[in-house]
Amino acid sequence: MSARRVARELAKELGFSAFDQSRIITLISELARNIFKYAGRGYISIETIKGRNGAKGLKIHAIDCGPGILNVNQALEQGYSTSGSLGAGLPAIKRMADEFSIQTAEGKGTYVKITKWLN
Repeated sequence: MSARRVARELAKELGFSAFDQSRIITLISELARNIFKYAGRGYISIETIKGRNGAKGLKIHAIDCGPGILNVNQALEQGYSTSGSLGAGLPAIKRMADEFSIQTAEGKGTYVKITKWLN
């Protein structure tokens, strides 16, 4: 089963609106596209979580063993691209996620963790 389908089912079960379900699917699509385009292979995992205040959410992990990102700050700037694309992927992911973190090392890959909370 695809990560997008799993995410949609989990989001629906948790009670996310159709709009937020679409956002979650978009987040996963962007993460998967980055893995495919820049690393060639990797994986995405999705888990349901509960916050300290009882809030429900989804945590999404995107991990690859690609070349890594040389300048994360630059990669997070709207319009910056090393591949001739629009340079909107990572900035959009960061904007749409409620929580965002990225770890990367040259030659060792990239790990992006995002959280989307049910409002």
